[in-house]
Amino acid sequence: MKMNNPTIQDHPYLFKIDESLNKMVKKIELLNYINPINIEQEKRNFFSSKYNINPSFKYKKIDFDAHKIQQQLFSQDINSIEDEESRAFYREVIYDYSGLIQCIETIGQGRKFYYNALKSFGTPTEKDVENAKFILHFSDEHFDENKMIPMYSVNEAAAYFEDFVKRYNFNLNIKLSTKIAAAAMVQNNTQTLILKKNHKFSANQLKVLAHHEIGVHLVTTFNGLEQPLKIFHNGFPKNVETQEGLAVFSEYMSGCLTMHRLRELSYRVIAADSLRRGFNFCDTFDVLHNQYKLNREEAYNITLRAHRGGGFTKDYTYLTGLKKVYDTYHNKESLNPLLAGKVSLEHVSIVNKWLAQGVAKENTYENFAFNQNENINPKLDFILKNLK
Repeated sequence: MKMNNPTIQDHPYLFKIDESLNKMVKKIELLNYINPINIEQEKRNFFSSKYNINPSFKYKKIDFDAHKIQQQLFSQDINSIEDEESRAFYREVIYDYSGLIQCIETIGQGRKFYYNALKSFGTPTEKDVENAKFILHFSDEHFDENKMIPMYSVNEAAAYFEDFVKRYNFNLNIKLSTKIAAAAMVQNNTQTLILKKNHKFSANQLKVLAHHEIGVHLVTTFNGLEQPLKIFHNGFPKNVETQEGLAVFSEYMSGCLTMHRLRELSYRVIAADSLRRGFNFCDTFDVLHNQYKLNREEAYNITLRAHRGGGFTKDYTYLTGLKKVYDTYHNKESLNPLLAGKVSLEHVSIVNKWLAQGVAKENTYENFAFNQNENINPKLDFILKNLK
């Protein structure tokens, strides 16, 4: 290891452990494996069965030796890290990545995967479900129909995002795929924005995705790559809630968060909670489509997101994360440490400590939406302030 950086000389074991973990965890990106590879075929089968036959999803094979990485993780000499807080942090990192490996190993294995996902992501509390139902009491707002009609092809969307990213100094890789559950997602380890090939985008959705995927997920990806410690790029423990909260908050600050979108995030909480209650795919779809009167496309997509892998609870964290980031901002606390990489709110203190020590550096890229609040919908503020 080169020792030309004084911070590495000051903290040799911290950087040694960080580099060692980096070599191991590069391929541990759950979203690369969790999306079924036969989504469209199973959707057609499900609709033609009149919603009565649970889909049978297939998944990408793992291309790493999970057992070997588990052994390597727990053989790290964490005690060599001099600083107590950094030592405790990296111990937590090891347990977190071990849990993510167990998730990836058991994708498609029903309850076995679900219990591993519970360890890594948790499940909605009663309070979270009450918050979701509180939001669902509010009807969609009346908005400019032209902005909400799905009319842009994936190629037009790609051109929009390429134009949006010009304000940043990083290269945007775009890939089209039929094997993702969302309209768009960021692949952190290849710095790629993946777009759903057969999806039609509305003008509002393009703006939402630009501020969500590029303004936060890619900004934190590229900021993480610039950091001396690789953990900023690979991801802090339990960073998903914070990162998704920041991304939805970016939609809010840029003025494109709608009641429709907030309701969608609430339905995701309901769907995640249905897993705890033992619901299968048909049951969850029935709740969303028949009880909540969601159209079948939206009901299917939200159900798919919750049931992929065998029961993936992650989706409830968009709402809980949004509330936490909203409160952080309104408490006049800086969001900059959260944009330094794939950081979690619970670990802001260590980011600030590393910044003071010169172990971390100030952000290269910023989220422009965070500079000025452009939300003009008082109903959104009323709701976000009153979530428990």
